[in-house]
Amino acid sequence: MTPDTAPRPHSSQQWLEVLASGEIEIEGRLPWSSNFSFLATVACGDIRVRAVYKPGRGERELWDFGRDLYRHEVAAYELSAALGLGLVPETVLRVDAPYDEGSLQRFVDADFEQHYFTLVDDPGHGARLRELAGFDLLLNNADRKGGHVLVDFEGSIWGIDNGLCFHSEPKLRTVMWDFAGEPVPETVLEAAAALCDSVPAPVRCLIEAAEVEALERRARALLRRPRFPAPRDDHRAYPWPLV
Repeated sequence: MTPDTAPRPHSSQQWLEVLASGEIEIEGRLPWSSNFSFLATVACGDIRVRAVYKPGRGERELWDFGRDLYRHEVAAYELSAALGLGLVPETVLRVDAPYDEGSLQRFVDADFEQHYFTLVDDPGHGARLRELAGFDLLLNNADRKGGHVLVDFEGSIWGIDNGLCFHSEPKLRTVMWDFAGEPVPETVLEAAAALCDSVPAPVRCLIEAAEVEALERRARALLRRPRFPAPRDDHRAYPWPLV
């Protein structure tokens, strides 16, 4: 059976179990990625699913980010899940992967003709896009391109490619500036308040201590000024390419 015909996980927990324990078979490298990213099939019993595998050894070191960006991919999922936001597809850390340790994320079956710039004018997606933009403020997302915002065939919005996050210095680079000046959604403010009390343990164990402290600072800052910021002239505010 192929992933298109095999039974699929019926819950988020089962997705995590399959990703964490299933046998990984590489299908091929995903195009247009600066780091090595692979489309993979993950088989567990009679379940076969597609996933995106990002090995640490395939990362290209950047001047402002170190290595192990795949751990940030997992941390972004863990943060979204712990805060009840559900914005990042299920993602696990796999040590026993084909090209050594890396992240393994549920592949989102999406309409890949759609991206942030085609979705932002649809009122039906407005609330969810604002939640994602608010989540990115907490993540300190340095690479929210338009193509990193997906809509699946059930209409759910997902934020993918979250490796360039959690930096201890301000690094926000995003295309999602349309909400500047608007109030941040209450769901995101509740998440920020929870982070002020304690960063979840699954996140703490994946990022550096300085990154944990910076996450707490951003949460407090967002509660003090609960509105979306505007891009600054003295800061590289947009990623490249935009999509």
